[in-house]
Amino acid sequence: MDTRTLNTLPTSALGLGCMGMTFAYSGAETERSIATLRRALALGITLFDTADIYGPGTNEELIGPVLNEHRADVVLASKFGARSLEIDGRAPDGRPEYVHRACDASLRRLGMDHIDLYYQHRIDPRVPIEETVGAMSDLVAAGKVRHLGLSEAAPETIRRAHAVHPITAVQTEYSLWTRDVEADVLPTLRELGIGLVAYSPLGRGFLTGQITSPDDLAADDWRRNNPRFQRENFQRNRDLVDAITRMADDKGVTPAQLALAWVLAQGDDIVAIPGTTRPQRVEENIGALDVTLTGDDLARLDEIAPVGAAAGTRYPAPMMSMLNN
Repeated sequence: MDTRTLNTLPTSALGLGCMGMTFAYSGAETERSIATLRRALALGITLFDTADIYGPGTNEELIGPVLNEHRADVVLASKFGARSLEIDGRAPDGRPEYVHRACDASLRRLGMDHIDLYYQHRIDPRVPIEETVGAMSDLVAAGKVRHLGLSEAAPETIRRAHAVHPITAVQTEYSLWTRDVEADVLPTLRELGIGLVAYSPLGRGFLTGQITSPDDLAADDWRRNNPRFQRENFQRNRDLVDAITRMADDKGVTPAQLALAWVLAQGDDIVAIPGTTRPQRVEENIGALDVTLTGDDLARLDEIAPVGAAAGTRYPAPMMSMLNN
């Protein structure tokens, strides 16, 4: 397994996003999810990503016992702050007192004494970032957390947070159909020496080519509410994926492998965390590490999927308001 370093934190070049094992998507089975975790560990994946809202709570409860069997070899990342509007009417929540409560609750569910990389899941615009990160820094001092991160934060927020305590990584959506980060977030991270963790590098499964119709999604799959999966945008995005698939066929790889290889080719300071609940998908995704992209390949992909190529926003309007704060 190739390794990379997020600021000072070494990890596998590919991690595993665990959200779908208990949250948002349909069809996840506990035993298959556990088998997926074990296969990822066996293949050398060290970075595992979860959050307290996934379930809520049940994701940490699921993965904790499995990862604890290999705790010394695992980089466990979790997140706090993306609370439901039904809980105190706060979404998100960055209050210092909540930071401490959330971390303690995650540690109990995980059965661990520390979290390797702890993110603020969404920035709370009502709480100065200095106060939130100050509380997160207290967790580091207490030995409950090793490294700090932010998710979907604006450049100025990142700078202010980093001035309080070193930020190891910023997590954001990054893929062939979501390239917004290239404009100002990624340059800011590189200026400050902060790593980027790319979630949904396969476009929530769309870039694999396996979703051919909105009807392929179960009735309770949250992607049915995602603008990019809805009928007015679906076909335009399908045309984009068809072009990626043709290029993948030319190179003798799968569309997923091509899409992941592209993300990893954007810099050694980037780690991708594709999510899956199937061991065979982990094996396929790791194959992306053997895909070499030439300058001509990268130019062709820029033509196929330039910035802004995807039709539709990446979240419904209420969730879009929580990004880049």
